[in-house]
Amino acid sequence: MNQFIVNTCWFIPVYGLIGAIFSLPWAIGIIRRTGSRPAAYFNILMTLLAFFHGSIAFIHSLNISPIHLVLPWLQVADLNLSLAIEISPVSLGAMQLVTGISLLAQLYALGYMEKDWALARFFGLMGFFEGALSGIAISDSLLLSYGLLEMLTLSTYLLVGFWYAQPLVVTAARDAFLTKRVGDIILLMGLVALSTYGEGLTFSELENWAASSNLPPLTETLLGLSLIAGPLGKCAQFPLHLWLDEAMEGPNPASIMRNSVVVAAGAFVLIKLHPVFTLSPVASVALVVIGTLTAIGSSLMALAQIDIKRTLSHSTSAYLGLVFLAVGLQQIDVALLLLFTHAIAKALLFMSTGSIILTTNNQNITEMGGLWSRMPATTSAFVVGSAGLVCLLPLGTFWTMRRWVNGFWEVPAWLIGILLLVNALSALNLTRVFRLVFLGEPQPKTRRAPEIPWPMAVPMVSLIILNFLVPLILDQWQFLLSWTGPWATNARLLNQLALPLLILSGAIGCLIGFMISLGRAWARPMQKSLRFVQDFFAYDFYIEKFYRLTVVAAVDLLSKMTSWFDRYVVDGLVNFAALATVFGGQSLKYSVSGQSQGYILTIMIGVGLLLVFSWIVGN
Repeated sequence: MNQFIVNTCWFIPVYGLIGAIFSLPWAIGIIRRTGSRPAAYFNILMTLLAFFHGSIAFIHSLNISPIHLVLPWLQVADLNLSLAIEISPVSLGAMQLVTGISLLAQLYALGYMEKDWALARFFGLMGFFEGALSGIAISDSLLLSYGLLEMLTLSTYLLVGFWYAQPLVVTAARDAFLTKRVGDIILLMGLVALSTYGEGLTFSELENWAASSNLPPLTETLLGLSLIAGPLGKCAQFPLHLWLDEAMEGPNPASIMRNSVVVAAGAFVLIKLHPVFTLSPVASVALVVIGTLTAIGSSLMALAQIDIKRTLSHSTSAYLGLVFLAVGLQQIDVALLLLFTHAIAKALLFMSTGSIILTTNNQNITEMGGLWSRMPATTSAFVVGSAGLVCLLPLGTFWTMRRWVNGFWEVPAWLIGILLLVNALSALNLTRVFRLVFLGEPQPKTRRAPEIPWPMAVPMVSLIILNFLVPLILDQWQFLLSWTGPWATNARLLNQLALPLLILSGAIGCLIGFMISLGRAWARPMQKSLRFVQDFFAYDFYIEKFYRLTVVAAVDLLSKMTSWFDRYVVDGLVNFAALATVFGGQSLKYSVSGQSQGYILTIMIGVGLLLVFSWIVGN
């Protein structure tokens, strides 16, 4: 029985798709008398079945070797395309993280979207979302993963644009879709190239293939860079990072999934592709540079945001930047730990944020204050989620950073500097938000804010408990052991100092966050230099304007040139040919007399002219 449950865990992603399909009668209005809630209950039931099925399979997979299930899809000549599934503790654990957070997010959505008229459509999209994410977790095939990533792009577009009557929502959905498509198209190029050079469509075979690969250095570099592009867009990394900020216009329960496990799906694919990146030093350096720029840049952008969801979304990009950095340094276990601890902490933060938005009908943190006494459960959730995100004992990120700086490898000073800066900026940002939202005097929009109802409180409190249990989970997975490496004495000393410095950086960030002056009106400074810095961070380093002046302007100019060429050159030639035909036909109709001698004379003249022309050309 247990073996059957393990062997059939490939069906777990289908549970979410079944829930999405059976939501259609309510979503498109075939069933109206019962309201939309039956569709929500059906999706929650399917997610619950997926979670229990996956839990049993995960427990029994700990004692067996990884299992690979292969489904042949297309065989033509030398082309063999198969859809492969990997059943292992890592893949099933990732899938459990998806189904668990999806279950809590859907329970949370019952209270958050209780009065929304399109509740059935939302839960159907969440089921579609969950199915694609669960499939990516257990996929062993790059081809299958690419198809599931495309499903993820579509579901992101539909969920971000859920409230499509608002112009800003439509723009956000469009930008999210197009930005991800840029990365997906380049990833498809890499997929085709990888399938050409060998065993490139199965993740489990990539390591052996990479060890025996004899590709030219340029080919290895281009292949690695193309495979980075897909996760680059999915994880909202520089320069394709702006979509996640705009995607916060969608419903908050979808934002819980998007900022915890959706962005992690792209990073999970990146981790599976890491053997390819070892072939090219350029690809590894590109991962390090992208991760560093995004981690530091997004942390600075978050400090200048006044929308509570946007400031947390920039924090998501920053921590995924650390994942890119870890993969570029070939520290895969740290990357997996970062994904796990970040997902649980960030899901809790967005649940707390959604509770604030629902009760205050406001997302501007400068118009909030004094909520700690009115919303104690929400305040506790924000504090625990924030503590789980920064390097604070005993919560999850502390153990991840401990593993990073006390692992098998020597930690360079520049890496410790990046970790210290990102941790301090993250602590500063979360402290700033906490002060403006929960402390101080109540503002007009927070004076009557009640605590959230139990359908939202239960999943939020469950996530609080789960955040406290993360160290026990990591200990069960034997991730909390301490290692020493054979490096030099000064390197060991640096490693020993790194963890206390990380804790100190978080404490300094919190201290600065409590000490700086935070004006409710956020008056703009009089000095032009300070005003420029404020705008520079608030408007995302003006990257969007840079795109408008370069890429968008170039595409606009090219489209105008193409339109002019089509209108005046192509259409001109076609219209000239049509006019000549009409004119010739109109002219020739007057030569039709009906007398045969006239036709014979015309033919003889024509033949004679041809002979004369041929004689002239010949001489």
